[in-house]
Amino acid sequence: MTSIFQRVLGADFDRLHPQIRRRFSVGLDSGEACVGRGTMDRIWHGRSFVRPFLALGGSRNILVPQTGRDIPFVIENVPYRDSFGRETVTFVRTFAFPRRSHSPHGPRRPRRFDATMVYSPERGCIVDYLGTHQHLATDLHFTVDDTGALVIRSGEHRFREGPVDVRVPDLIGGDAVVRESYDEAAGRFRIQVRVGNRRFGPLFGYEGSFDAEFVNVAECGVRAGLRPVREEART
Repeated sequence: MTSIFQRVLGADFDRLHPQIRRRFSVGLDSGEACVGRGTMDRIWHGRSFVRPFLALGGSRNILVPQTGRDIPFVIENVPYRDSFGRETVTFVRTFAFPRRSHSPHGPRRPRRFDATMVYSPERGCIVDYLGTHQHLATDLHFTVDDTGALVIRSGEHRFREGPVDVRVPDLIGGDAVVRESYDEAAGRFRIQVRVGNRRFGPLFGYEGSFDAEFVNVAECGVRAGLRPVREEART
């Protein structure tokens, strides 16, 4: 049984920590989905000029336009076959921010950061489609570090809308580094995300931990609202 992540990592997949290996075995072959629930210790932004761009991205569930500490979140990794016949895995993160900063235990406002991943044989990597309409496609490159953690680095970004198909210049693009590990002492998964720009510095990031539940896809299916509104054929 082979997930899209096993395909891209090859023999290095076996170097992952066993818990990380199971988490990234989710797929149509395994028949499992993974739902993580935990807390983001910190969600941060860079300098003030990035806020309008994050707010714009937030309208399509790309990035998170708010900051905070101790923010509850859920991450849903559910495999399905998209309308083009490709195996796809969701990476939908929902953050529950307080509605009022002075009332941390009051009503919460959910914010989503949506991504769907496919393996592209043509590009030889995972392609990450961002947002509700998959307008942004990013190459992702996977490696395993000496501790068995998974490290993901972004590559080229492309913008697709109707006939438009352009590469996002490095000047305005973001370089993302994601590290997923397993903390044996705490018995929890840990995640660190950092997005920066080569000229403007740090833009956005978060770090936290979560517990994971593995569920049978045939039984749970893909819940309403998890798949993107629009699917992009081009990788």
